[in-house]
Amino acid sequence: MPIKLDAIDKRILRALQQNSNRTNAELAQHAGLSATPCLRRVHLLEEQGVIDAYVALLNPAAVELRLTAFVRVTLERQDKATVEHFAREIEKAPEVLECHLMAGSYDYLLRVIAKDLDDFQRFQMETLTRIAGVRNVQTEIPLKRIKQTTRLPI
Repeated sequence: MPIKLDAIDKRILRALQQNSNRTNAELAQHAGLSATPCLRRVHLLEEQGVIDAYVALLNPAAVELRLTAFVRVTLERQDKATVEHFAREIEKAPEVLECHLMAGSYDYLLRVIAKDLDDFQRFQMETLTRIAGVRNVQTEIPLKRIKQTTRLPI
């Protein structure tokens, strides 16, 4: 059942999406509450699974990860064993930031990060194409990122 969020919950969530490092006092002021009810709401949002985690968003270039690649993967078969095996292997690959099972002309879409083209090629040759059941891999490398956000439009 969907969780009902009121206007105050949404103000809290928008503020946390903008900066999850806010103090409770700052968050309460932003939400128009006193500190105790604000903290109670935050704890409830955490318990309900609305707030998944608090993280630091890193600048990839600052940690020498300058290449993003979008990789389309087609499997030899789409049976349960092949799909589950691929998912388990991809979970182990730290270079894969996202993996989506797709409907359409390919089976998976991956977002991969690497230091450079050589590093990406190493990942593709030593990790991705060695996964049993992978039939085809097609890679797209973006020239420029136009937009990237983690903020949900609530």
